[in-house]
Amino acid sequence: MSTSKKRLVALFGAAAIFAAACGGNSATTAPTTAPSTASSSAPQSTAPEGSGEAPSGSAEAPGSQAPSAEPLSGELTLWHSYGSGGGETGAFQQALGQLLVTNKDLKVNVVEQPFSDIFTKWQTDVLAGGGPDLYIAPNDNLFSQADAGALMNLNDALNGKLDAFNQVAVDGSKATTSDTGGSPAFFMVPESLKAVAMWYDKSKVATPPATTDDLMTAVKGGLTLGLNQNAYHMFGFTGAFGGTLMDDSGKCVADQAGFADAFKYFQDLKKAGAKYYTDGNALKQDFQTGKLQAVIDGPWQTADFEKALGDNLAVAKMPAGTAKANPFTGTDGWYINPNGKNTDLAIAFALQMVSTAQEQVMTSNAGHVPAAPGVKIDDPIVQGFADAAADGLARPQRAEFNNYWGPFGDAINKVLDKNADPTQAVADACKAMNDANKK
Repeated sequence: MSTSKKRLVALFGAAAIFAAACGGNSATTAPTTAPSTASSSAPQSTAPEGSGEAPSGSAEAPGSQAPSAEPLSGELTLWHSYGSGGGETGAFQQALGQLLVTNKDLKVNVVEQPFSDIFTKWQTDVLAGGGPDLYIAPNDNLFSQADAGALMNLNDALNGKLDAFNQVAVDGSKATTSDTGGSPAFFMVPESLKAVAMWYDKSKVATPPATTDDLMTAVKGGLTLGLNQNAYHMFGFTGAFGGTLMDDSGKCVADQAGFADAFKYFQDLKKAGAKYYTDGNALKQDFQTGKLQAVIDGPWQTADFEKALGDNLAVAKMPAGTAKANPFTGTDGWYINPNGKNTDLAIAFALQMVSTAQEQVMTSNAGHVPAAPGVKIDDPIVQGFADAAADGLARPQRAEFNNYWGPFGDAINKVLDKNADPTQAVADACKAMNDANKK
């Protein structure tokens, strides 16, 4: 049985055991404790069935130590937004199930929230004195939520406990706020790294384009390429053309070089036949059904893309230009409610959920690039995303960056939808960002 097929067997088995833990499209709650059959259905092992032994020379996170797993007891409520029925959901349920087997006195109430709502709902509820004990999400809003007082400062709690973790993930878990005395502090327990890369169907694409020139040539030659039209998925091209978003003071300098060339390239790709999507699910479906041969998207699609394409699925870094492409490298992790009554338990739980055993499940079954040490990467797809994350730009955790999304998202839409001049669009976006930041 192939690695991909074994991964799916393990994933669907876990989903069947813990299906009640997460609801459908709306938020639901369900108490989750170790099931009576868990010992045989969700074995206590370093890696789930199907992960296999890493071949000699396989990549793994640095270091060999992981947080100690002390028995936990009590009750917690957590939020996630993995999406019911998706690949990440099944892996998360399996990892949680393994943890519950070894913590018989722990009860976890799992609440699935739509990704579009989870940040706003967390901040609203926590600042009102409520909210769950913890939630897991990307570090999209880490700075703003930490600065608003919606996240617990974990500096003391994590001191010395993440020494062997991936350094990019560690850095992505910190922010400098008005309350940290000018130094970055932990506000998250890091779980994984995420950066976009190029997915492709290797039955139709023999060699993935390695450069922006190669990509243009391939699209003109008939490659059906799908791109998410937004300021996140497309950012890596700006680095490939030599662009820099901000200087050390947080001032936007995108109008000085690179960005306008990248935006002109977006226009040229569209003229050549590339298809842009404002609906990410539509892009996903078109790739899974064969309407697209290549797309730029993230590792969170791994299980669903593997189900659709099987052994024909492959991934490569975004094409380089005059420099390497630098997609945003974000860190996913666990955030703790500063108002919670169970903060110590929540932190201990989060550390166990990012331990080697749990992270092996998320890496092998959901394609997560691990933050934890000792996790084997024996899948070329996961390794491809690990390489993409290594080349990427760590998502800035500073106030000025919050004003990037609107101006540059609008600029991309103007360039692609209204054929606006790329140089002027970038200049306007950079000015709007600096005006908002009073730079």
